[in-house]
Amino acid sequence: MPQHIVGIMGGSGLGDSLVEHLTDCQEVVSKTPFGNPSGPIVVGQWGDRRVAFLNRHGPGHCLSPSAVPYAANIFAMKQLGVHTLLATGAVGSLQEAIAPGDLVVVDQFIDKTFKRRTSFFDHAAVHCELADPVCDSLAKTLNKVAQSTEIKTHRQGTYVCMEGPQFSTRAESRMHRLWGGDLIGMTAMPEAKLAREAQMCYGLIALASDYDCWRPHDVTKGKHALLQEILGNLQAATRHCMGLIEAVIESQEALVCDDCACRKSLELAVWTQDSDQTMAQKKLLTPLFE
Repeated sequence: MPQHIVGIMGGSGLGDSLVEHLTDCQEVVSKTPFGNPSGPIVVGQWGDRRVAFLNRHGPGHCLSPSAVPYAANIFAMKQLGVHTLLATGAVGSLQEAIAPGDLVVVDQFIDKTFKRRTSFFDHAAVHCELADPVCDSLAKTLNKVAQSTEIKTHRQGTYVCMEGPQFSTRAESRMHRLWGGDLIGMTAMPEAKLAREAQMCYGLIALASDYDCWRPHDVTKGKHALLQEILGNLQAATRHCMGLIEAVIESQEALVCDDCACRKSLELAVWTQDSDQTMAQKKLLTPLFE
């Protein structure tokens, strides 16, 4: 397996379109110290790049946000040799300027999750820097390529990640706006944290499907009409996202850079002194240190 593979993490609709671009495909069924990932990883050739795609919610979209095996997903990707991970995810908009169907290159997170495994390290004190939780170089590349397209893409945005699976109350939605949130979703955390612990360059394209409940819905539309509108917005955003990913993968931009600070995030992060226990765990977690 080639060392440098560009990983893509997304949903069912994106995967169906993405796999059509791949040749020489194979499905990789991985096993990790953290259990099985969401499903098989599809690895194939896209032009000059080797690409690995994983459907975060599994075949048939059966995994709720809280049930996604985030640690297994990230570890499985790193085992394959993925050093750059481009993630996508549907969100609600917390800002008027971010309209349904728009894309956002996320640069910050507020993590409200509480049921999920947030670290690979159970028997060591490992403290990664997370002030800038996405790869700056990858975000710049996404924005640079987006400018060459006609796809409405916002250059930055703060993603509030809630546990779910229920949506926000109106009071919570208003509070998230006061916090400075631009987007509300359920899947970016702890994915971004684990990617940093795995020394991967991580970027996230968020797909706005609707305005969150802080903004009143059109009272003239029934629930079924509103649902169809949201689904239509999500389909449009998915097409836009696929267009941006296609432009990025087919560009001449460097997507894998071993000199990036993300690729050295564990250098000063391990505070526990070497012991038989920590050395045994480090051996178990060898892919994270590569």
